[in-house]
Amino acid sequence: MGMRTIKPTSNSRRNTVLPDFSELTGDRPEKTLLSDKRERAGRNNNGRVTTRHRGSGAKRQYRIIDFKRDHKRPGKVMTIEYDPNRNARISLIQYPDGEKRYMVAFEGIKVGQTVSAGEGVELVNGNSLFLNGIPVGTYIHNLEVSPGNGAKLVRSAGAIAQIMAQEGRYTLIRLPSGEVRRLLSTCRATIGQVGNIDHKHIKLGKAGRARHMGLRPEVRGAVMSPRDHPHGGGEGRNGAGMPHRKTKWGKAALGPRTRDNNRTDRLILRHRYQK
Repeated sequence: MGMRTIKPTSNSRRNTVLPDFSELTGDRPEKTLLSDKRERAGRNNNGRVTTRHRGSGAKRQYRIIDFKRDHKRPGKVMTIEYDPNRNARISLIQYPDGEKRYMVAFEGIKVGQTVSAGEGVELVNGNSLFLNGIPVGTYIHNLEVSPGNGAKLVRSAGAIAQIMAQEGRYTLIRLPSGEVRRLLSTCRATIGQVGNIDHKHIKLGKAGRARHMGLRPEVRGAVMSPRDHPHGGGEGRNGAGMPHRKTKWGKAALGPRTRDNNRTDRLILRHRYQK
């Protein structure tokens, strides 16, 4: 993947860096793998806003991705495509029985190459294996948390994890955050790194491009009134007026940890916050 800059005819265009999409080979998605996607604008099933600053944006159709990689036979890479629902690219795989599936494209993928899944397959990028069949030190992505439930971790552009050790029925994995945790060795993972590694260099350049993505404007608490935010009020420009910053609802911000999933603490050997 390459990046392109825009001719600097304005301040916004001068600071814009976008992908050139040179790696894409398909411009039309597979119709049998499309699904309608309803825009919820950050609202839950009760219609209440649970995530602010979401809404509007271009309409999208969801691409059904094969995160389980449970097809028994090798498949051939037909196309590499853009997916508006994720920052990674996707590739269309066709199997000998005629079935087609999408998978997250890995770094170095080529049209025409073969990818496989299952026990005993070759240790090459794009192949999916059980963790107990992957050597220590191997880089992986598309990582399952529960066996057979499909990949939940390490799926975004450029993401990569590493096998650290094998301990009985568990495998030690170092995640992109730096966290080291145990996962059952019967979980699946895909060899290699997620593609589109230059995604982190994108600069949208202007507010309008963020609106196309469904992102609405954010307003600083310091410019609100006291009734709308703890940081609001005062004459002229004033700081938060308190020793520790707060959210709109008075909760501590900028630092306090919010993780409360104590159920899996026993599986974490090194937290992401440890130095």
